[in-house]
Amino acid sequence: MRSNRLTTLVLLLPWIITFVVFWLFPLLFSLITGFTDYSLISRNPAEWIGLENYKELLTDQDFIISIKNTFIFVFGTVPITTVIALIMAVLVNQRFKGRGIFRAGYFLPSITSMVVISLIFTNLYSRGGYIAGLASMLGFTPPEHGFLYDSSTALFSIMAMDIWMSVGYYMLIFLSGLKSIPSELYEAARIQGAGNIRQFFLITLPLLKPVALFILVINTIKSFQVFVEIFVMTQGKFETASMVYFIYETGVTTAFRFGYASAAAYILFAIIGIFSLTQFILMRRRHPLW
Repeated sequence: MRSNRLTTLVLLLPWIITFVVFWLFPLLFSLITGFTDYSLISRNPAEWIGLENYKELLTDQDFIISIKNTFIFVFGTVPITTVIALIMAVLVNQRFKGRGIFRAGYFLPSITSMVVISLIFTNLYSRGGYIAGLASMLGFTPPEHGFLYDSSTALFSIMAMDIWMSVGYYMLIFLSGLKSIPSELYEAARIQGAGNIRQFFLITLPLLKPVALFILVINTIKSFQVFVEIFVMTQGKFETASMVYFIYETGVTTAFRFGYASAAAYILFAIIGIFSLTQFILMRRRHPLW
């Protein structure tokens, strides 16, 4: 019995070491650092200052703007991505020739490097780029210096790219959920005279509820942590800085205030936790359509 436990411990040891070194220790270190005045470039030891970092963050206009931008990004991408992914999943779930090509085509952007796609869209959004030319053809006046160099369009341009890139991945998850629904339910509904729309709301949506919850949670978490596309496309300029970009810039590039950045990171952690918990609670409640 003891030898079995020892064997189990030995087999788990690599995972335990990895978890402690790369997850638990940084998590606790960041939590403690958030209550100190600690700089990466200062030779002075970290000074315990309590909640001063958190108090300062509440009045820091750059941080408040980053919160606003992050919330705009989350509320502007998550619902749209989820709805489009569901519609696409229902469509490609039908039987027609070449549906495998459509599934692969829709999924392809989600497995392409975010940096590569960001560079491509930076080109498309530039002054004289394809999207600016298309807008002109349709009678719209594109921004003078390009979509990413105008505060009124920069963030929304990044959001549009993110939706385009993400929707195929969530479509595939919805599609797997659709495949798990027994076809007998639809046959019984058709016998009782239910049309396609009624079948969708009475059968498909209720049975996709766990899948929808999973997608909403992981997409919300991902969207709150948006960073790469902003770093590559705008470097946080033109009112596009997200909370993660603020943390990165404050902690390791300009101010080097590691303690201040750690406090901001834990505020983001708390926001993500609250939103995820709220989604679980709301999705568990019964709804006429669910």
